[in-house]
Amino acid sequence: MHDLISANKRRTALLVVGFVFFLVLVGWAAGLYIGSPLWGTVIALAFSAVAAFGSYWKSDVIALRVSRAVPADPATYQRLHNLVEGLCIASGLPKPAIYVIDDAAPNAFATGRNPRHAAIAVTTGLLDKMNRVELEGVLAHELSHIRNYDILISTMTVTMVGAIALLSDLAIRLMWWNGGRVRRSGDRSDSGNPLAIVGFVLLILAPVIAMVLQAAVGRRRETLADVSACQMTRYPPGLISALEKLQADTTVTHAASTATAHMWIEQPLSGVGDAGRLSRLHSLFNTHPPLEERIALLREI
Repeated sequence: MHDLISANKRRTALLVVGFVFFLVLVGWAAGLYIGSPLWGTVIALAFSAVAAFGSYWKSDVIALRVSRAVPADPATYQRLHNLVEGLCIASGLPKPAIYVIDDAAPNAFATGRNPRHAAIAVTTGLLDKMNRVELEGVLAHELSHIRNYDILISTMTVTMVGAIALLSDLAIRLMWWNGGRVRRSGDRSDSGNPLAIVGFVLLILAPVIAMVLQAAVGRRRETLADVSACQMTRYPPGLISALEKLQADTTVTHAASTATAHMWIEQPLSGVGDAGRLSRLHSLFNTHPPLEERIALLREI
């Protein structure tokens, strides 16, 4: 467990470094195409530094607001609070803040930067459709993310993916507005230059690359959290039953977005089960392993 936590912290540091490098590359590509690669690089470097700093301290707040989560009243949601408290006592974790999301789809996520600054959010659909044992399994899964420091890297990814998409979109708009011309000189930029062409392709693909990286962040962690949750509750059938209900449910989580998709206990957006010729392409953007694989693994425990 300690090795897993240390590995997650190292991956977080690598994610920040890679994020800054990628944004600087996007800024260079935009600057190259509009005629000022140096300024594009400088602006992207400053933007990435601010985004990385903000993602560490405030990305959990952003994730909760984007998901329209509100604090769970202890009187109204007494069962929820009791289950979380019991699991925290058993696992030695501080009790996280608890939020509820008004959404009919059963789902949940954990966020924060460490166990002392963490939160769990569950949808009303999850509370309505899960019995006590199943809900305990889901909450143990989310608490495992907190204990394993998965929340640090997954929460920061929310801000970083959004920043990459925002900067690339802004750069493309500036290129369109500038008309591909170098400022002040009046001459056409070297938009036919191979480097400029590569830069333009990079700008177009930047949001897609960010989504693929986002998907890679969450897949393995979901499986590890499933196993850790069963160790915490000592009752694998509870989580297995919960995952089976999630598998049977086809409701789309409207409170989710592409930026927060990797944080939820199951893929929250539509298109996960798409088949046909594009099924392999769709699987690249899945932020979670298939539920049937997760269930099969837990049955072996």
